[in-house]
Amino acid sequence: MQLTWANRITIMRILLILPFIIFMLKANDPETGRIMRYFAVAIFLVMCVSDVLDGYVARVKQQVTRLGAFLDPLADKLLMLCACIILAGQTTSIENYRLPITVVVLIIGKDVFLALGFLTVYMMVSSEVHLKPVLSGKAATFLQLSMVLAILIAPEMETLVPGWWYLTRILWWTATAVAVATVIVYIRTGAMFIQQHE
Repeated sequence: MQLTWANRITIMRILLILPFIIFMLKANDPETGRIMRYFAVAIFLVMCVSDVLDGYVARVKQQVTRLGAFLDPLADKLLMLCACIILAGQTTSIENYRLPITVVVLIIGKDVFLALGFLTVYMMVSSEVHLKPVLSGKAATFLQLSMVLAILIAPEMETLVPGWWYLTRILWWTATAVAVATVIVYIRTGAMFIQQHE
């Protein structure tokens, strides 16, 4: 299978997750922590831009493939999994902005639930996995990426924007609520799909 440019961009995004993790794990180092966090922010922004870019290239160049449809959400989920776990860790979180375990469990649980649902329901019904993004799913991804970025830049922003602490809390609970809503939407979609194929 020949890789399209869209697929290459997505693969690059997946490969960037490792250096992102490495920099994030050193973000609280007394000597180099701030620089490490800046590097992590830079990589995170590159991944966010590439997320938009690969979709744009796929549509404009008519390079929409099944591989891309699988890799693109996989990249988002891997990034969010790693970021949430690190930002919720006692020694790896950003000071005063530690992500609550409830948020982490619901966001990651959403992805695990949907993955198991697709693999179980769709493969049993039609022997295929249908990955059709819904609006709430795209909104959930956008909010989760915004949540991570807001936390990463919080030490600087809290001195520039009054109430940044409250804004991040609103953002991460909104992201969580939309993630739960997305699960409900996919459950309804899965139920309708089963009824159509009975």
